[in-house]
Amino acid sequence: MKPAPARQAAFGALLAVDRGAWSAEALAAKSAHLEPRDAALASDIVFGTLRRRGELDALIGLYSKRAVGGIDPAVRIVLEMGLYQIRFLDRVPDHAIVNDAVELVRRAGKTSAASFVNAILRRAIREPVGISDLLSTPPWLLDRWIAQYGEPAASEIARASLQPPERFIRVGDRTAPPGAEPTNVPGCYVLETGDPGPFRFQDIGSQAVVPLLQLQPGQTLLDLCAAPGNKTAQVLETPVTAIASDLHPSRAKLLSLLAIPVVTLDATKPLPFNMKFDRILVDAPCSGTGTLARNPEIKWRLQPEDIADLQKRQKAILGNALAQLKPDGLLVYSTCSLEREENQGVIETSGAKVVETMQRIPGRDRGDGFFATVLR
Repeated sequence: MKPAPARQAAFGALLAVDRGAWSAEALAAKSAHLEPRDAALASDIVFGTLRRRGELDALIGLYSKRAVGGIDPAVRIVLEMGLYQIRFLDRVPDHAIVNDAVELVRRAGKTSAASFVNAILRRAIREPVGISDLLSTPPWLLDRWIAQYGEPAASEIARASLQPPERFIRVGDRTAPPGAEPTNVPGCYVLETGDPGPFRFQDIGSQAVVPLLQLQPGQTLLDLCAAPGNKTAQVLETPVTAIASDLHPSRAKLLSLLAIPVVTLDATKPLPFNMKFDRILVDAPCSGTGTLARNPEIKWRLQPEDIADLQKRQKAILGNALAQLKPDGLLVYSTCSLEREENQGVIETSGAKVVETMQRIPGRDRGDGFFATVLR
């Protein structure tokens, strides 16, 4: 029998992620043809499997007595999907999970592994075992958080990354849609279900950054590393003269609907502007460790050495941005990283005066993790 459309789409998306794709883009491509109910199930399987991959792989090793690294990637993904559904999705019948898993393996050309998959999943149904959810955070990353935030907070950060993120929309000064509830960030509402209508989804942590600019009508503003443009659009709620930029032409195109000048440039090099700005927003490229609930594949790809490389770029970008700031102007440096090297470690070498600092930590604060500092 054909596997359920949702599981076929989820399997295709997870294979694409395993080969380097981003989960949201892979899922959108594989589930575009699905009915809403099936699309929702595919999304749950993809993001749930990625969030809890550490636990799921530990279970595969426990039930199979084999090293997970030696299992064919397609077979491993089918097992991860199956185990996730068995353990975390009560509405999905166990027999359907097992049957579809076996069929997915066969359709992937791994017929010889069908009995192996069948045996592992049936054993998981018969013999449920307890396992720590902290296994779904790479040990090196959890150790960093313990050193920086303490063990209780680190555990809360790790566990927050396993939960589906809340849905926040940017309303500004307009009338919120039915069912939306205000938050403590002005213009930010939480919308648990339903159509956002004309409003865009934007995390509450992201929306908390722009007010730090203390924008006034008529000011000039430079938005570096601006794509996809959520913060830029929020900036333009105040009538300012803004210029946006990004490194990649494909990402810069995302800013074209904002009706402001957009420049493609490498901000790690001296900036090509012959003017200075009242306000500058540096939403720096970063590791994204504050967004693991939303982008769970990050924690399985990121390596410790990546953080040092990112810090070098961040320092260069901030230095070039400060050179374009008016003497009485304000610059906001922000990341969605939890790592000190990318936040305080960058600011400490900038030579600028710190006016104010905001840090949002998953498990303590709503939404993604964010760091932002106001510099003069």
